[in-house]
Amino acid sequence: MQEANPAARRSPLRRATTSSAAASHRSAPLARARAADGPASMVIRRRTATTAPAPAAMSAHARTGMAVLWFLAVAAASVAAAPRRLLVDTDMDTDDLLALLYILKHSRSEFDVKAITINANEWSDAGHAVNHLYDILYMMGRDDVAVGVGGDGGISGAGDVRPDVGGYLPLIDQGMSTAGGCRYRQAIPPGRGGRLDVDTNSGVRRGFLPQGPRGYRPLRQPTAQRVMADTLSAGPTTVILLGAHTNLALLLMTHPHLRRNVERAYVSGGAVRVPGNLFTASATNPAAEFNIFGDPFAAYQVLHSGVPVTLIPLDATNTIPVTEEFYAEFRRRQSTYEAQYCFQSLDEVLARHMRRTAGGGHANTGYYMWDSFAAGVALSSMRHGETGGVNEFAELEYMNITVVTSNEPYGARDGSNPFFDGRATPKFGLQEGGVHSGHVQTGIRDAFCLVPGGNRSRRCEDGYTKELSGPEAVRVYVATRAKPNADKNSSLNREFFKSFLEVLNLPKNAGRFNISTQFPHYREILYKPDFRNVSRGKPVIFDIDMSPGDFVSLIYLLKEPREVIDLKAVLVSGNGWANIASIDIVYDVLHMMGRDDVLVGLGNTTSLGNPTLGCKNSYAIPHGSGGFIDSDTLYGLARSLPRSPRRSSGTPAATCL
Repeated sequence: MQEANPAARRSPLRRATTSSAAASHRSAPLARARAADGPASMVIRRRTATTAPAPAAMSAHARTGMAVLWFLAVAAASVAAAPRRLLVDTDMDTDDLLALLYILKHSRSEFDVKAITINANEWSDAGHAVNHLYDILYMMGRDDVAVGVGGDGGISGAGDVRPDVGGYLPLIDQGMSTAGGCRYRQAIPPGRGGRLDVDTNSGVRRGFLPQGPRGYRPLRQPTAQRVMADTLSAGPTTVILLGAHTNLALLLMTHPHLRRNVERAYVSGGAVRVPGNLFTASATNPAAEFNIFGDPFAAYQVLHSGVPVTLIPLDATNTIPVTEEFYAEFRRRQSTYEAQYCFQSLDEVLARHMRRTAGGGHANTGYYMWDSFAAGVALSSMRHGETGGVNEFAELEYMNITVVTSNEPYGARDGSNPFFDGRATPKFGLQEGGVHSGHVQTGIRDAFCLVPGGNRSRRCEDGYTKELSGPEAVRVYVATRAKPNADKNSSLNREFFKSFLEVLNLPKNAGRFNISTQFPHYREILYKPDFRNVSRGKPVIFDIDMSPGDFVSLIYLLKEPREVIDLKAVLVSGNGWANIASIDIVYDVLHMMGRDDVLVGLGNTTSLGNPTLGCKNSYAIPHGSGGFIDSDTLYGLARSLPRSPRRSSGTPAATCL
């Protein structure tokens, strides 16, 4: 079953050669047949006879035929029993953690997670996200899972995609380096309520997860593109997308022959017949959902690639909010480490969410099972053969949709669209006056996106998963609502709630330990020296942006005698060479030096006089090697530091002066 219309399946990219394009075209009928037929199967027909010949009387030809039939039967049985290979692409937000652990809990004989790649241009920052993922996999005993993040490749002005593009930037802004702006990402707060809380998991991560041997290492960390290519080259694989689509879009652009090995893409994201959820940008774009808005052009490429797609949008996830009954039941049922970690993570995000909504900053007052529900729909659909939309958790129907990447009028060059502006020939060979040639939203305050006269009705639709007819549409399965719990006597009102709690608490495939049981003598103790009888030097407050050189200077100051320098506090800002979550490294250095008495102050995430949502200064700093990913991990050395009991969000009072 192939959902893409023939006209819509034609890629708008010109970079594929004639031979690779032909190969892709030849593979499309195979994809259609594979999707329509469901899992590989084989029927062996037996001919009946009135009298069966005795084995000794069988001819050589008959014996050969029976041997062939036996071989085919064994082959068919092995194919039927083969596990589904999975590749998960995630932005490592809290709902992603719930989804990842739900997937990892399933039997590898049925669903075998081969690789996880990190989408680093949305809710998390690469250095923090990759070490978080390594620790989750270590807890679950899954160090066999390949992990990919980042890369230092780029895209030339002519549209040539170099190897190992890091995916730090949306495709429309990707140049030859990993430095760039935050056109779409500025919709996500960099501090509280946004990337700071996600990168640290509100302090839960460092207080709970064990630490294994794997971690980020400069120049040795496998890139997202390398891991994706290796995984898909090894055989047919199902891809589950839990964030923006940048990584998979780049893979399909550079390796078009591998699309035949993508059995299906399950997409958590989009909003088709309901409003979007950009709570920071609803005035300029009320139509888009965060995961698709993170890189609309990439989402368009995936949708129009010819890969079969099942979409789990807000239409469905809006019908499965976290209820008080589910929360209470989850609090009661935490018999595994992974269940405990999921509950503590959810508990923190719900508390944060309630604080934000109480302040009137968020029109949508619910928290939903976004990515975990999408994972449940994906696994259940695969279990039922991916035929007819059958699954346990969601109602699905066919819809004809596309992803809006620019706004009308098309062809008007106004400086907002790097694919066309200032070019004699559009990038990637895109069509003049086509659907990609209009105004592209430049930010959450883009004046173009507000109707003149102060009317705040819809203007921009970048990232909108739009239902339409015609050659631009792609026919996909779309989840429309969550199924109710078949058990009418249960306090859990959704079928997926029941599965989620049951799976997380299964003793099979359970986590091995947390930080406390990994190190039984581990204690969270604050070390504060007694300086009552020591003369003090000049009081010093050290203000840093947490670049590696700043930590060298901090250790130097701490080594100076108290009689010479009396270090009182460290102030950190998040508008320089490190993301604000690297404040935890400051805590760890102070803890290592026995100076938990030094106060740590959390400063601004943007420069003075600029909005809290944006990247006016930090756009010049690379996200890849030599930039944020190395600063946020202290070039891989931060994991060698002892974990301080003080941490971001874990002890909020310690972040204030």
